Amino acid sequence: MSTNRIPAEQLGEALEPAVREHFPVSEAARVRNLSRTERGFATETYLFEVQDEAASTPLVLRRPPDLSLFPDYDLLRQVLVMRRLAATGLPVPNVAWLERGENPLGSPYFVMNRLAGQAPSDYPSYHVAGTYFEATPEQRERMWWGCVDTIAEVNQLDWRALGLEFLAFPEHGAGVIEQGVNYLDAALSWACEGNPPEIYRRAVAYLRDNLYEPERIALCWGDARMSNILYDSDFRVRGVLDWEIAHLGAPESDLAWMLFLDWACSEYEGHAVLPGTPSRAETIAYYEKITGERVRNLAYQEIFSAALLSVPLLRMTHRVQLPPEMNITGFCTARIEQLLE
Repeated sequence: MSTNRIPAEQLGEALEPAVREHFPVSEAARVRNLSRTERGFATETYLFEVQDEAASTPLVLRRPPDLSLFPDYDLLRQVLVMRRLAATGLPVPNVAWLERGENPLGSPYFVMNRLAGQAPSDYPSYHVAGTYFEATPEQRERMWWGCVDTIAEVNQLDWRALGLEFLAFPEHGAGVIEQGVNYLDAALSWACEGNPPEIYRRAVAYLRDNLYEPERIALCWGDARMSNILYDSDFRVRGVLDWEIAHLGAPESDLAWMLFLDWACSEYEGHAVLPGTPSRAETIAYYEKITGERVRNLAYQEIFSAALLSVPLLRMTHRVQLPPEMNITGFCTARIEQLLE
């Protein structure tokens, strides 16, 4: 990361010249109310407004974290995904500009519009607090199916026509599943400085021993979960966020990610699943109905999901040297253990 990277409290003032360059605002325009949101952790995200005379425009700034949490982190990748998805009916943010060169912020960044709506809570779990917790059972069901509908829509997009071929990893193998496993193996080694814990070595060995070819290669959202969706007051989908780990893979990959994280924030944490939340079996059946495709190899993809989500967590553990009692990968390893039994 650049040694000229400026701290958060200086971002607003440093950003103002670029705002005046990229937006039709006056020289009096100012950046106001810039604050960091805890949404996601692989990218720093800041909310702010551009105040110009009587008008105020809500925007979002994203930049890499001070400590890179993925070996191939690239803002351009997620920006290209969002810009190309803008041609579909998917409600993704509109990227105003991307800066990758030398600039007053001292690091790459991009600015996008801020979509309206509320997202279910990540921390604490949406089963104990936030929009989902406060909703009625009928509203929760609507939110859940809205997320599954979004996953299905993403998975059924024509990624070739959208120019998303760059989301493959040909340097890691021949097919998308092999590419994913080899990438995962390399990323775990990178995160753990060459020595991943034994449970991850077991997971990679299982994934490698059980490689398969999906019936269809699909565009995968990557971080597919309700907390990456903005819902309106009627609990309908208004925005689809966080495209850092979008990739080409098996269609069941996103469904596995969603179900794994719901398990993590309910059963694993000891919280009862809220009334109105469809079951795992109902979710699979619904996805199959709306896509016309059978869901196969879901456990395989859940193991992959748990191991992949561990990469940034293991990176933080090793680089920040967290004490042993702070086991931030516990939910990942617990799910891998369950599924490998």
